[in-house]
Amino acid sequence: MIPEKEPPDMSKFLLSPMPGLLVRLNVAVGEKVEAGQELAVVEAMKMENSLRAEQDGIIAKCLVETGQNLVSDQAIIEFE
Repeated sequence: MIPEKEPPDMSKFLLSPMPGLLVRLNVAVGEKVEAGQELAVVEAMKMENSLRAEQDGIIAKCLVETGQNLVSDQAIIEFE
């Protein structure tokens, strides 16, 4: 019997919900953010999609840069 592999815990990351272009990153490393705060904007199919914090937290790392193309489920920001 093959053991089931647990999926990685991605709760400490902001993930891109779709392929697109990162047009704006509104936070910096060390910044405190609140639930509902806009963190980034991804442009897909000529529409801008606002990505917001699901909970309060602190930005640990920004993993991509403005102008970068993203794939679906790509990590954009890591939280502490």
